[in-house]
Amino acid sequence: MTETHTREVTLTRYFAAPPELVYRAFTDREQLAQWLGPLMFSVPVDTVDLDVRPGGHWRATMVGKDDPEWRPQVDMTLTEVVENTLIVGYEVSQGVPGIDDGTKLWLSLELSAEGDGTRLQLRQGPLAENSSEMVQIGWLQAFHKLDALLETPAKYRNSPTTQQGD
Repeated sequence: MTETHTREVTLTRYFAAPPELVYRAFTDREQLAQWLGPLMFSVPVDTVDLDVRPGGHWRATMVGKDDPEWRPQVDMTLTEVVENTLIVGYEVSQGVPGIDDGTKLWLSLELSAEGDGTRLQLRQGPLAENSSEMVQIGWLQAFHKLDALLETPAKYRNSPTTQQGD
């Protein structure tokens, strides 16, 4: 028997970068591959596929550093996108412990300018009680990597093919 999915993870995080740069880190495949996932995961850039628009998608494969066979997939359908401000989408659960297959798992990322930086509000759910803490820790670790990326000078952030216009 699966448990009731009533948990929602809500995180607020300040980044010392303008909303345009934070948004780009979520919507540029090379940048997303550098920071997405908890510390014990990497994301090969060739697994990232982004179509950032309503009806588009956000896909990537996280690879366990200690166990490369552990490869959680991110496969989100985007429902709302407002450039530099909002990304909303959902994944349909399949084989997620404690969550019925077919459950829509929502993710909302809202960016707002605050001083010289950006305030990010993340909401994700519904989650099983036993997974909400793990999801929160995963995002906090990913944001640690995102902080490091955003503090890196632009000329070192991207592959040579995406540096044009920086």
